[in-house]
Amino acid sequence: MLRRHLAAVVPSAGMTGDPGLFGPNSVTWQLHADPMMWVAGIRALYLQALHPRAVRGVMQNSDFRRDAWGRLMRTAHFVGTTTYGTTEAAERAGARVRKIHRMLSATDPDTGERYPVDEPALLRWVHCAEIDSYLHVLRRSGYPLSDAAADHYLAEHRVSARLVGLDPDAVPADRAGMDAYFEKVRPELAAGEEARAVDDFLLRPPTHPLLVPARALLWRRVAHLAYASLPPYAHELYGRPAPPPATVTRRLRATGAALRAVPAQVRWQLPPKHVLTAVARLGPGTRPAPHRAAR
Repeated sequence: MLRRHLAAVVPSAGMTGDPGLFGPNSVTWQLHADPMMWVAGIRALYLQALHPRAVRGVMQNSDFRRDAWGRLMRTAHFVGTTTYGTTEAAERAGARVRKIHRMLSATDPDTGERYPVDEPALLRWVHCAEIDSYLHVLRRSGYPLSDAAADHYLAEHRVSARLVGLDPDAVPADRAGMDAYFEKVRPELAAGEEARAVDDFLLRPPTHPLLVPARALLWRRVAHLAYASLPPYAHELYGRPAPPPATVTRRLRATGAALRAVPAQVRWQLPPKHVLTAVARLGPGTRPAPHRAAR
């Protein structure tokens, strides 16, 4: 079944070099170059933290409060490598993640149960919360993407599911499957102590005293926007209201328009420059572009 969804990795005519796991013809190649991915990534953290067993695995195995920035950057690097890196680099990144997960476990404080953090159900939750957030925020912020292309994007990410140790056929491959998955898992979600810690960090991340005004002016606006874009049940669990959906959509579109007004060549200069490295490897005709994703 997976083979049907991998047609996007076929190289374009005249292209030389290794296209990687997704390739320049994929929806993923176009979407992941969009600046709203940062807002989407924060939304994913908010959503992922609502699964008590999953977030417990993070909190018990890392100093999230001290190294949250490092964790965010490592996640961004992983997504960039698996999207735009060579096949070898992507596979190596996946193997490294699987190796780390195999060595970790967490304890349920209520029952004393010790469980591995790479339980398929937990990996599936993290995967779905992440991929759904990317797709939701980009489309809602005005990125041009048809329903068919959105389904294709989800199907493509059976590849990323495999990289973290999941059976590709065990993750949703379209919007209907993703909706059904979230409906099924909702009874397991709660805003426990760990989720509150993530929420507190995202609202008030530690920073140098001189940067506190900038945090209040810029970061909190981004964090509030990411939070507001969560589904209503997430707002209910966290216990903090959000603006009306139409207001949130308007703000997402305004933010998306402002960020996309910055020339791509300027945005892509920011480290770790995955897009520029990929284009240099494969040729200027492989530059990500929204119109190539709107199938």
